[in-house]
Amino acid sequence: MPKIKTHRGAAKRFRKTGTGKFKRAHAFTSHIFTKKSAKRKRNLRKNTLVAPSDQRRVERMLPY
Repeated sequence: MPKIKTHRGAAKRFRKTGTGKFKRAHAFTSHIFTKKSAKRKRNLRKNTLVAPSDQRRVERMLPY
């Protein structure tokens, strides 16, 4: 069997945790901050986990 290629776009966006889940950054963090509250902007800075429904899709893109 040939090796499976890593999806390079996904590799730049997701990091695997010790338990096998994937960390990701929030969206909506690049511009138009005037209408967003300070609390919302602060919470967007933090990383979060990929949703369980998307977990399998990310695992396929990042086999190693």
